Amino acid sequence: MTHQDIDRLVKSWIVDSAIRPANPRVQEIVLRLVGDLCKAMEDLDIQPSEFWTGLEYLTAAGKANELGLLTPGLGLERFMDIRADEAEARAGLEGGTPRTIEGPLYVAGAPESTGFARLDDGTESEEAEVVFMQGTVFDAQGKPLPGAKVEVWHANLLGNYSFFDASQSHFNLRRTIITDDNGRYGFRTIMPKGYGCPPCGSTQKLLDLLGRHGQRPAHIHFFVSAEGQRKLTTQINIDGDEYLWDDFAFASREGLVPPIVRVGDAAALADKGLDKPYASIDFDFHLHQDIAAAPSAEVERLRAAA
Repeated sequence: MTHQDIDRLVKSWIVDSAIRPANPRVQEIVLRLVGDLCKAMEDLDIQPSEFWTGLEYLTAAGKANELGLLTPGLGLERFMDIRADEAEARAGLEGGTPRTIEGPLYVAGAPESTGFARLDDGTESEEAEVVFMQGTVFDAQGKPLPGAKVEVWHANLLGNYSFFDASQSHFNLRRTIITDDNGRYGFRTIMPKGYGCPPCGSTQKLLDLLGRHGQRPAHIHFFVSAEGQRKLTTQINIDGDEYLWDDFAFASREGLVPPIVRVGDAAALADKGLDKPYASIDFDFHLHQDIAAAPSAEVERLRAAA
């Protein structure tokens, strides 16, 4: 069949068969996706056994709750970020802190504090490197933003996240920090580790067939928001990580790899109440003004809540 033949056939299934008013946007999207899939089946001579194997794979990935992991692994979440960057540029919004993917591991409702918070529960203190991270949230004109919300979450030394890993305490390595009167935030935590896709899971199964690894560099996630500003979804990556520029989720970006300063002098340690060296990371967030010409920066999707 030609592509025109397929277009006519799929239109008869999706559009012409409607017997009541349809949602035009859903109809438009389904028409395109089914049509493109049928064209791929024709062009690539996809056999019925291959089709059903693919459908069974997606069913298993859904049951294992891995579709949210597969999406960044195939570059689709990065592609949405590219489109969002382009939309902001068309609206005249340039610069600011780069966005990057949210991933599937955010949990709403983390404990809130003003100015400073400790993220870790202390259970890995003996093995972990202590990290202090601090900075300022600015608007597009470079003015500090008091009362901005900085939501932060990251993995533990095993590359696992609380809530999804039942062995961790409630909201371990997750906090919401409200910036102080000077727009400043800060937190103490442990140096996170990168993680890999579950080795026997659906995502890694496909990556193996594609000849790819499923590893992420160590990173720390953020949502940053303030009244009148566009919400920023981003993460910083830990400099020196083996997978820093080889992230299976394609989320590493210039501008999101801050330098790490190791601090070990006695006065600084005493000031922090520590008896061993720690890592310090300075990082400022620069937000865009929320304007009608740009699409919403708030992504509506199902998220975990505890």
